[in-house]
Amino acid sequence: MKLATANSKLDEIITLVEKKGVTAAKLIANLKELRELALKEQDPLVTKVLRLTYEYLAEHENFEVAAQYDEDEEGNEYPIEIEAKENLLYLLNLLKKADHKINREEIKDYRTALKLDLY
Repeated sequence: MKLATANSKLDEIITLVEKKGVTAAKLIANLKELRELALKEQDPLVTKVLRLTYEYLAEHENFEVAAQYDEDEEGNEYPIEIEAKENLLYLLNLLKKADHKINREEIKDYRTALKLDLY
């Protein structure tokens, strides 16, 4: 995120998730506000991932999205099992530096996983 207000809002959301988890009362509303800031930044990937994230949270009341994968010696990929809270925190921290090449690739993985689960 580029705007100072967006980063401030993102930090606020990260703190909320750290303290209250993925079922925090105002989490979805805060993510919607952050999405509005992402619209101003004109970053369609971040905007879409934020929308999919709060839709997923509203529908599932957790964040058990299989978007992170590990690879064995033979090149087989398998999803990493990660606690919902840590999973959401990881995504939110990726969004802090969403313009970084590697972060963007991982954000795209989350977008794909969220779309598959929701639609």
